[in-house]
Amino acid sequence: MERARRISLISRLLLLAALVTAAQAMAATFDGEWNVQIASSNIVCSSSTSVSIGINNGRVASSNAAVTASGRVAEAGTISVTLTSGMKTAVGSGHLNGASGSGTWRAALCSGTWTAQRI
Repeated sequence: MERARRISLISRLLLLAALVTAAQAMAATFDGEWNVQIASSNIVCSSSTSVSIGINNGRVASSNAAVTASGRVAEAGTISVTLTSGMKTAVGSGHLNGASGSGTWRAALCSGTWTAQRI
């Protein structure tokens, strides 16, 4: 009986490890460098800018010394990201698929949309 419990526990642990690995592998399909075009819907804010970000194993990081990016990409392509430049912070969300993506962002006084292309 004890041996059967051990085998059952080991099987469950192996299944859990396989599921975690599969989720990481799917998020990794978005790995690479991305060029993100940011547009503001408020005339008080900058009209548009672009920033390069990198994605590695589903984790977002900036490729630009002036902007710090952090966030995650889920296996289905849903992305959440925070961009920080000096004292300014913006939070964005959206979706990536293949080599492009889009979404919305917001900051203290501004908001808008973004589009992304894999480089």
